[in-house]
Amino acid sequence: MSTTATRSSRIDFLRGVAIFSVLLLHFSLSYDLIHSPLAALLPQSWVAAAVDNGNYGVTMFFVISGFLITSNNLVRFGQLRDVSLRQFYALRFARIIPPLLLALLIIVPLGVLGVPSFSNSDGGHALPTSFFVIATLSVLTFWHNVLMQQVGWFNYCLNIYWSLSVEEVFYLTFPIASLFLRRNGLIVALCCVLIAVAPWYRALHLDDEVSFECGYLACFDAIAIGCLVALLNRRVRLGRRPVLALRIVASTMLIVTYFMGIDGHEVFGFTVLALCTGVLLIRAFDAPGEQSRSLPVRLVCAMGRRSYELYLFHGIVLATLRNVVPKGTMAYAWKLPVFVLFVVASAWLAWAIAKYYAEVTNAGLRRYFLTGALART
Repeated sequence: MSTTATRSSRIDFLRGVAIFSVLLLHFSLSYDLIHSPLAALLPQSWVAAAVDNGNYGVTMFFVISGFLITSNNLVRFGQLRDVSLRQFYALRFARIIPPLLLALLIIVPLGVLGVPSFSNSDGGHALPTSFFVIATLSVLTFWHNVLMQQVGWFNYCLNIYWSLSVEEVFYLTFPIASLFLRRNGLIVALCCVLIAVAPWYRALHLDDEVSFECGYLACFDAIAIGCLVALLNRRVRLGRRPVLALRIVASTMLIVTYFMGIDGHEVFGFTVLALCTGVLLIRAFDAPGEQSRSLPVRLVCAMGRRSYELYLFHGIVLATLRNVVPKGTMAYAWKLPVFVLFVVASAWLAWAIAKYYAEVTNAGLRRYFLTGALART
C-alpha cells in the first residue's frame, strides 16, 4: 500500500505558480523589472503588482504544505491520532535536511570568505564569522524568522529561509497536536483558532515588516487552511460541477487578491489568498495523471515538482549574478532576457540537485528509516 498521497499535476501547477512569483519578486528586488521591457508588453501597474506581491507565493506554499502533510498522514496512518512521531520526523528529515545542508555548505563558506551578496545584506557591512554560526544554527533549528525579527534583514542568501522555519515548526508541532488532541473535531477547532489569530497578529505588527510577514502566527493561518481542506476532502465528496464552480470563483478571487497587493496596511489579504488556494486543492488527487498539452502549463508543473530545490538554490544563482552585475546596474534592455536566463539556470540547477542528490539521499534515508532503524525499534 502506498504511504503517500498520489502525486497531483494540479498541486504541481500551484507550486509552480507560487515559486515563479517568488523568483519574480527576488529578481525584481535586485534589478527592478517594473522598469523593464516587461512593462512595454503589459501595463506597468500590472507588472508592479505581479513583481511586488511575490510573498503571496509563500502563502500558497504554506497552504499546500498543510494540505499535503495532513493528506499523507491520513494515507500513511489512517487517522491523525495514530501518527508515528519517529516515522513522521524521520521522513521529514530525509526530505528536508540533505538539500538544505548542501545549500548552506555553499552559502556559509562564501559568506565567511567575504564574497559580496553572500556575506551581507544589500550593501551593508560583511557579517562577522561568529554571526554566521548563529544564523546557520537558526536555519537548522527553525527559528531563523525569530532571529530576523530581532535584527532585521541581515543576509541576502540566508534570509529567504525564514519560511522554512515556519514550515518546520508546523512539522514539529502538528503530529504532537494530533496525538494530544486525538479527535479530528479538536484538530479542526485548533486550525480555526489559528486562522482567527493570524489577522489579529498581523494587525499588531503593521509597522514591523518582518513580523507582519514572517512571524509564526502571521503564517499559520495558511497552513491551518491546508490542513482543513485535507480533512474536508476525506469527509465530503462534492460533485464535479460544484467543484468546478468553486475553482472558477477561487481562481478569480486569488488573482484579484494577488493584484490588489500587500501594502503593509491590510491584514486579511494573506488569509483570503490562502482560502482561495485551499479551495483549488479540493479533490486535487482526482486526476493525478492529468497533463495539459500546453507547453507553458507543463513548464510551470515542472517547476512545481522541483519547487523545494528551486526555493533553496535560486538565491545562490541570483547572488552570483549580483556579483557579476551589481544590484541596480543592469541595462534596461537586458532585464527581461536575463530574468528568463535566471529562471532557466535556477530550474536547471534545481533539477540537477533533485535528480542526482536530493532524490538519492531521500530514498536512501527513507529505506534506512523505514526498513532499518525504525524497523529495529
